[in-house]
Amino acid sequence: MSSQVAVASLGGTITMTGSGAVSPTLGAQDLVQGLEVGEIATLATIPGASLTFTTLLDAFDWADKQVAQGAAGVVIIQGTDTLEETAYFFDCLWPHEEPIVVTGAMRHPGLPGADGPANLAAAVAVAGAHNSRGRGALLVINDEIHAARWVRKAHSSLPSAFESFPGPFGLQVEGSPQYFHPAHRQPALPRPRDVPTVPLIEATLDDDGALLDWLNVGGVVVAATGAGHVSEGMAEAISRARFPVVVATRTGAGTTFRNTYGFTGSESDLIKRGAVMAGWLCPRKARVLLRLALGAARPVEDVFADRGSVF
Repeated sequence: MSSQVAVASLGGTITMTGSGAVSPTLGAQDLVQGLEVGEIATLATIPGASLTFTTLLDAFDWADKQVAQGAAGVVIIQGTDTLEETAYFFDCLWPHEEPIVVTGAMRHPGLPGADGPANLAAAVAVAGAHNSRGRGALLVINDEIHAARWVRKAHSSLPSAFESFPGPFGLQVEGSPQYFHPAHRQPALPRPRDVPTVPLIEATLDDDGALLDWLNVGGVVVAATGAGHVSEGMAEAISRARFPVVVATRTGAGTTFRNTYGFTGSESDLIKRGAVMAGWLCPRKARVLLRLALGAARPVEDVFADRGSVF
């Protein structure tokens, strides 16, 4: 039994080396040198953009086992391109009081000011802290602690690329996490045996909705304009859809509405056509939740009603 933090790596910029253009090469053992941690594992060595739900479920199973064996918390290292989605994936499924923390780097080890070592040290400290318990999945980077529910990558390259609305959950100060909000989380979804295909489609100007008609999938998330609005053509395609359709806002902030507008393609019209509103969830996280809900055979409307609200 170990009361230390377990650390696993999936790859990403933090593991990348090379002369010129870099690629993932380093393992978890290379990254944790100098840190006091428990179990260490390299589960994959791939960029964040190539992660799959299968890889993440394997990482979830590994993390679940570490906590069952006494780990105080778990850190998962990966590429930042999909870090916000992975954080939410774990948050939806994580059943433990012990935290699971995801982190990575914006600058690879060969660059001046590489941020990987500091981010990993902070993540380990957060994962092992008693006041991190009961907070589910957290994203730690640039000395900021973000709730998985709200965090997003808002810049392609800056070390300060990640932000949350209405702000970070907490900060890493003098080696310890300090939180601005009390712990609050929703019950975990059951681990799915498999996850059906769910594409993400962005609604655009003069969109006829034809793409929706061509799909044969488990469900679809539509990144709609404004507060959950699409063209008349897309609205008609949603009516014809043979699978669940979840509508999120593509704006980057704010929630979908339910009954303010009444035109064809408005939020109230789409609800009448059977669409489910994502609420405050961004399109990317709505896609994660829809896949997990379908994989667990949970009613889509009920799941989004619970998790699309502020709390």
